[in-house]
Amino acid sequence: MMQGRIHSIETFGSVDGPGTRFLIFLQGCALRCLYCHNVDTWNGQGGTLRTADELLDQAERYRPYWGEEGGITVSGGEPLLQIDFLLELFKKAKQRGIHTCIDTAGQPFTRQEPFFSKFRELMQVTDLLLVDVKHIDPEAHEKLTGKPNANILDMFRYLSEIGKPIWVRQVLVPGYTDDPEALKRTRAFLDMLTNVERVEVLPYHSMGLYKWEELGIPNQLRDVQPPAEEAVQRAREILGAV
Repeated sequence: MMQGRIHSIETFGSVDGPGTRFLIFLQGCALRCLYCHNVDTWNGQGGTLRTADELLDQAERYRPYWGEEGGITVSGGEPLLQIDFLLELFKKAKQRGIHTCIDTAGQPFTRQEPFFSKFRELMQVTDLLLVDVKHIDPEAHEKLTGKPNANILDMFRYLSEIGKPIWVRQVLVPGYTDDPEALKRTRAFLDMLTNVERVEVLPYHSMGLYKWEELGIPNQLRDVQPPAEEAVQRAREILGAV
């Protein structure tokens, strides 16, 4: 019986997809984002092992609160690192008539096999994706996350090709992701896509710093303050964000 490595559960999510969501955070991530607030999800061998049916049985206890739009959102960590488990979970969710959403940075995406066939199958049982634009510039992206972004942008293009709805999120970190020219390039890239339902700007916050300290991981953003409201508003205007 297949099991996934689960970091945590949130039963009443209100900002990770439409309606009220049952949030499943998977363990493991290959990115090392400087502003990560879930560094305790990085270790792919951590977490609790649970089956898809166990998670869905738990989720359905909260179904009366979902309304017409709610459902489950799988986040992380990086959900696509556990694509086999995610595929089983979403197939069973659709059998139960549950709306499915993935919150992903897209880092594992490739059009090479065996991943691509699994991803295409996964998209058949996925209703929506929440996708990050860490940084549109390749060099800046690598400095910010430790990984390149060419395959991530290719995932955006593929999702546009198949018409899969996405909500795009941009975390605004002063001095790192708030350059107006880079944001304009991001907007120009999004304008080439056909599937962007909404864009959100998420102001950087330092609420996850304590996790870095507990794990003994140095944090380069220790002294970075949240962005000023004017900067957030400017970014929203450039990106056409809600």
